[in-house]
Amino acid sequence: MFVLVVTTDSLPGYEIRAILGEVLGVVACTRNPYAAGFQSLDGGESAVMAQVLVQNRASAIGQMINAALSRGATAILGMRFDNRDITGNWVEICAYGTAVVAVPLGEPGAQQEETLVEAGAS
Repeated sequence: MFVLVVTTDSLPGYEIRAILGEVLGVVACTRNPYAAGFQSLDGGESAVMAQVLVQNRASAIGQMINAALSRGATAILGMRFDNRDITGNWVEICAYGTAVVAVPLGEPGAQQEETLVEAGAS
């Protein structure tokens, strides 16, 4: 089963049957490039650093999706990211949204659902 995650507050082609509440995923990551294992010492942007940031965001989204699945959700609306400093060396990345039960309306919605399932969307 997959969960459709969108940044919009509505889902065209779907009927929202139930609102299950806020779901979130949280990841803590270091601000210290040496602790994270980056090789660049010149203070410039590192491709490795960008990759780690993308992985941390993906991990937060994955946790959020698992929380939605545990509630029986089929979609998450209004997905957003937030971050805050925990300490001088650590930052929290949070992915959050509203878990809902969304059902495709008619033929266009069913076709979109089938396409997403075939593509392995989550």
